[in-house]
Amino acid sequence: MMIRPSHTFEPMASPNLGGIAAVAALTLAAVFLPAAGAGAQQAIPPGSARELEKAERQRELEILRGELARTKEAEAKRKAEIDAIKGDRKKFAQTLLDTAAHMRAIEKKLAATEARLAPLDAREIEIRRSLDSRRGVLADVLAALTRLGRQPAPALILRPEDALESVRSAILLGAVIPELRAKAEALAKDLAELARVRREIAAERDALNADRAALDEEHQRITALIDERQRGQVENEKALESERARSLALSKQVESVSDLVTRMEKEIASAARAAEAARRQADARPSPAALSDPGRITPAIPFTQAKGRLPLPVTGTRLREYGAPDGLGGSEKGLSVSARPGAQVTAPCDGWVVYTGLFRSYGRLLIINAGGGYHVLLAGMERITVDLGQFVLTGEPVAVMGNGPRMASTTEAGSPQPILYVEFRKDGNSIDPSPWWAVTEEEKVRG
Repeated sequence: MMIRPSHTFEPMASPNLGGIAAVAALTLAAVFLPAAGAGAQQAIPPGSARELEKAERQRELEILRGELARTKEAEAKRKAEIDAIKGDRKKFAQTLLDTAAHMRAIEKKLAATEARLAPLDAREIEIRRSLDSRRGVLADVLAALTRLGRQPAPALILRPEDALESVRSAILLGAVIPELRAKAEALAKDLAELARVRREIAAERDALNADRAALDEEHQRITALIDERQRGQVENEKALESERARSLALSKQVESVSDLVTRMEKEIASAARAAEAARRQADARPSPAALSDPGRITPAIPFTQAKGRLPLPVTGTRLREYGAPDGLGGSEKGLSVSARPGAQVTAPCDGWVVYTGLFRSYGRLLIINAGGGYHVLLAGMERITVDLGQFVLTGEPVAVMGNGPRMASTTEAGSPQPILYVEFRKDGNSIDPSPWWAVTEEEKVRG
């Protein structure tokens, strides 16, 4: 015999609790289940596994063939471009300058994108940790909400204690519904925020990958241009090799940069020719119009008139300025700039190369004679791409950063970055380079 009560007890749930529960449950599953489900793969029959592996290898082979074809096509295009301009010094120089400027612009975009990604990644981790810490509570809330929203309370049957227990449960659920609503709404808010952050991260990563691909393409282009430039620069490779050896020997004999420059410009033929050209140019009349001439073979204006015009030689963050404490009881003699690994280094001014090579604590060192008794020192690069005696233009690529000996501690992401050290000297003494640097757009905005 069954006894049915005159009515069943159903908790008075809000109509939209079920909707919140459904959305929250699905989204919570998307957050937590992939990691757990990754290892739960269904068994695949051996024959099917072999077929799948064969198909995957074929697909990878097709991808490699496609990449190889694209690489060959890009190389042929670059060679045709260089062949078309290598006989025209002005066009070649302009192409080199434009490519270097484009690379610097891409590097700036990459830095900006990485800066935007860092807080987004941190926010995603924060939200996931919050959800992770409430996993048990959220599971209970979702289960209760799902029951309330989708399944009415069942009819009560025979035993009186069952009816009493159901009544008590209904009363208890009715009392906690406001708390369930608050928890469900908080959950939905966090999950919506997580979804938004993930969309932003995906968009930024797509932009980052596109910029990295563009930068890689420009790296290959500028490498081909530099190789061609250096082939045209070296008339007598044997003579240059002997000068490089002599320059290395001199660097081991002297103790200071001033002594190194003095002896280089007296004893090494190409450096001496460069120094003489710099001295002659100091007496010449300035030609501001020549600033736009990529075919010039002497500085467009005297170094003293270049104040407020010179670009930083690498895209990066200024770490230590001239005159700042060096941590050893003295003060910094130059400027240190944290750069991306592999970043392109360009000449900050017009001038003649009078030294390239390793020198004591400077590491790999490049010295440019800017005329008028001024020299610009660049150190910390992995590779120098110009030779002794060569005239370089402002913005022309001269070196490449690596993970060299002069390292920044770490970036915000925890990875080390190379540092470019820049020093200006007048008549052998270090001077403050600050008046020479051009104001960037970012600095204008901050000002």
